[in-house]
Amino acid sequence: MNITGTLMNYYFHCQRQCYLFGNRLNLETNSEDVKIGKVLHELRSDGKDNAEISIDNIKIDKLTEDYLVEIKKSDADITAVKWQVLLYLYILKEKGIHKKGKIEVIEKKKTDKKIIYVELDEKKEKELIDLIDEIDTLINQDIIPPVIHQPTCKKCAYYEYCYI
Repeated sequence: MNITGTLMNYYFHCQRQCYLFGNRLNLETNSEDVKIGKVLHELRSDGKDNAEISIDNIKIDKLTEDYLVEIKKSDADITAVKWQVLLYLYILKEKGIHKKGKIEVIEKKKTDKKIIYVELDEKKEKELIDLIDEIDTLINQDIIPPVIHQPTCKKCAYYEYCYI
């Protein structure tokens, strides 16, 4: 299976969510957070040529001369976003495109955005390849991972599936 940025992000956020999404149970159309994220992307990309680029199984928010840019509305799960960006950098590298990663966090009540830089080095690339294998194994297993019972579950698109 081709691992997407969403799967990579979900793997860190919740392995049950990753499993369900990877097995084509997509409940994101019901999520207010996902809708807000899509509106942010549309507002940021309006009329710009370098906005949201689809390559193979990934969608990159923006490419500049030096950076691959991922735009997020919150830094609540920044580790997941960093690995998502590392996956994108790896896929670009496989195509001969070498970039650095930049995560722009645009939080609702703040006027300035937070910027986090990410670089794909040899060590991170090896970890990433291991993660891709782990995600592939997770998605292909027969047993659904258990509910994690975290406060973040209440905002998850899969909340009703897991709790109701």
